[in-house]
Amino acid sequence: MSQLPALPGSPPPTGRRRRLTTWGVAAATALATIPVLLGAATAQAATGTPPYWAQSPFNVPSGVGASLPFTEYEAEAAAHTGTVIGPDFTQGDLATEASGREAVQLSSAGQYVQFTLTGAANAVDLHYAVPQGTSGTLDVYVNGTKLSQQLSLTSAYSYISTGGITGSKTHKFYDDARLAFGQSYPAGTTVKLQVDSGNTATPYTIDVADFYNVPAAITQPSGSVSVAGYGADPTGAKDSSSAFNNAITAANSAGEPVWVPSGTYLVSSHLNISKGTIEGAGNWYTQLKTNELIDNTSSVAGPINLSNFAILGSTVGRHDDSTSNAIDGSLGSNWTVDGLWVQDTNVGFWLQYGNSGCTVENTVIESTDADGLNFNGNATNCTVKNNFIRNSGDDALAIWSYPTADSGITFSNNTIVQPTLANGIADYGGSNNTISNNVVADTEPLGSGIDISNEAFLQPFSPLSGTITVSGNYVIRSGEMNPNWSHPMGAVQFDPYDSDFTGVTVNYSGGAILDSPYEAFEIVGGDGTGHVANGLNISNVKVTNTGTTVFQAETGGAASVSGLTASGIGVSGAYNYSYPGKVSGAYTFNLGSGNSGWSTTPVLTTFPDPVQAGSLNASSTSLSFGDVASGSKSAVQSVTIKNPGTSAAAISSIAATGPFTETNTCGTSLAAGGSCTVGVTFAPTSGGPLTGTLSVTSNAPGSPLTIALAGTGVTAGTNLALNQPTTASSSEQTYVAANATDGNTSSYWESSDGAGYPQTLTVDLGSAQSIGSVTLDLPPATAWNTRTETLSVLGSTDNNTYTTLVNSAGHTFDPSTGNTAKISLPSGSSARYVRLSFTANTGWSAAQLSEFQIFPGA
Repeated sequence: MSQLPALPGSPPPTGRRRRLTTWGVAAATALATIPVLLGAATAQAATGTPPYWAQSPFNVPSGVGASLPFTEYEAEAAAHTGTVIGPDFTQGDLATEASGREAVQLSSAGQYVQFTLTGAANAVDLHYAVPQGTSGTLDVYVNGTKLSQQLSLTSAYSYISTGGITGSKTHKFYDDARLAFGQSYPAGTTVKLQVDSGNTATPYTIDVADFYNVPAAITQPSGSVSVAGYGADPTGAKDSSSAFNNAITAANSAGEPVWVPSGTYLVSSHLNISKGTIEGAGNWYTQLKTNELIDNTSSVAGPINLSNFAILGSTVGRHDDSTSNAIDGSLGSNWTVDGLWVQDTNVGFWLQYGNSGCTVENTVIESTDADGLNFNGNATNCTVKNNFIRNSGDDALAIWSYPTADSGITFSNNTIVQPTLANGIADYGGSNNTISNNVVADTEPLGSGIDISNEAFLQPFSPLSGTITVSGNYVIRSGEMNPNWSHPMGAVQFDPYDSDFTGVTVNYSGGAILDSPYEAFEIVGGDGTGHVANGLNISNVKVTNTGTTVFQAETGGAASVSGLTASGIGVSGAYNYSYPGKVSGAYTFNLGSGNSGWSTTPVLTTFPDPVQAGSLNASSTSLSFGDVASGSKSAVQSVTIKNPGTSAAAISSIAATGPFTETNTCGTSLAAGGSCTVGVTFAPTSGGPLTGTLSVTSNAPGSPLTIALAGTGVTAGTNLALNQPTTASSSEQTYVAANATDGNTSSYWESSDGAGYPQTLTVDLGSAQSIGSVTLDLPPATAWNTRTETLSVLGSTDNNTYTTLVNSAGHTFDPSTGNTAKISLPSGSSARYVRLSFTANTGWSAAQLSEFQIFPGA
């Protein structure tokens, strides 16, 4: 839930969110009597630009965050010809809402982002934005070949405005689009998203691409009742609500689960279910088109178990009347949700009226207009674990103890990225709840990464009680400038808000708070009346990089702090100034052992401006030198080293490893705001891929700064084509062009069977190269009978105009002699693109080749 308070002298906030149909007069009264926050008047508002560090939410220790079935690729780290936007922390900005606060914009035809797979993949989920009011397609190329499938992108479910939430702006700019390739591509495959002439929804903003290797569809379990038997339409053309309800009735009578086969099903009204099990073939195969699958408005016995399907909604704008929550109300006792995918609904899970002994796991929740999941009272002993939540329009995960307490709730090992309005994880009241080993990254204004709060919103509310355990969490780039308070929110917030922290112990331990634009911990009485925060125990937390301080205390109370180690802290001391008492040092920090890198002094009574703590950065994270002849030197490549901090950085050494050397202008000290240049040369003495590292060692945080170095030494025996981009005129099934340059003679390329000739195979060497010979291979297995393939060799510098290097001739491949053929090229041959043009094959009705090797020498 987003933060409510307004500035002094402003009218009380109105139109507070949540279930407008249930608030009635009580809600209106509550809103009218909420005090106006005066906290922003206690001190000068912070100004300045927050510092930025590009820590990935997936680069965390094992056991932290969710174990996810995809690999995420940031667009700005991929090859691209677009424009990088960000980093930014400005409310209402596209870059601010991007993962890592950066994205790539493609504004004109021909621009692209190209990802190189590090593992096998057969599907992609793209996180993107297009301008408000637009829809369109984006073309996809694999290894240079354009796919027939396109990504369908729209802004229809984005750009949410919530005028009733004070301080909010239009938000949730991004959405997600899924595409199954129809085959699995190996590591090393390039997937390019390119703006072609038919792609008109420019500019396309590409944030991240999540590549999946989706397993085969699950088959129908024995003893289950299929919705197909009751007339459900797997094409989505007809409404299947009645078929689902009839199948549920039959399955419950037989004591069996409901089975939903692969397909897309339109479910236009919520299901009538108070108990039962619904299973699908997998959330990439079974897709339910609905905004609200379940809406139980009173407690049911349950259990209602749900697994392995997707709920794909189409909500336009936010709906606080519960009509568009994917799963709403009660699912009963001892139920499990496993392996769902929920997208473009108002809320993913709004759980109320009675839920106990429940589990939500292995589920993806993306691009909801409000919360990802919220326990809205009457929930006990439930666990939410190993889920991925991105781009929620309010809290990603929340516990709200209204109208009765939630107790024994556990949020563990979830990965949360980009909640666009409120908190990553919030515990509003309740008893003995646990938040452990989660990752929260890139929260927006009106929220923190983790919020432990007595903000009631409505009455009756059950404040925090018992022991609240917050352990092992990683909070990254969280906490922003609150537009209602005009001062910053912490990455982690403790907020008594409507009532003191009494009768509760809050244990915050372990994990890390990384790269906060402002402070790490905020302790505040959010309603402005001075409620105090006692019972806090903070231990063994790592804080790395803050724009301001470790602690910002704006109320009274006491906390015990031990084992808190910090580095890269922007501002010394702690903000410690209470409101409304305006007492300097009002909050008591009882310091134990093991604290380092920070201090509670000096005591600050004005909010400090954020500053960069002095981490050096480089103009490039890597340098690639391409092919260089062994025994010679490359041209010098330069990288600029910058010190964006407010104090000089002492440089103790600059060195390059491997066959690389460096010269520099940096000296022994780099002034605040200064820069210097390091020139690197590649001088290979052997052939093949070679790597090294440029290291800049200093007294700045995060030292040493490292830049990856790579190049290929070229000798007469160096295969110039190895792992280079390769394309073909056609390919049969999984026998793709890249197989011919992967260094593995057991994999092979084959043109489309029976498609006729000529068929071509082309490799891009990256730059014009002197070439002396070509070696061609087929798999060495004896099952490959002797055959002759007729082909010619051509070369080009621009991939448009080709010159014949070797005329068409037959080349015999005999497994008894290695199934290989060697072709000598004319002296002085040079090309960037080398092509084989096949016109016959005596062994098969298609061109075939397992390895296409190109060498400088004869």
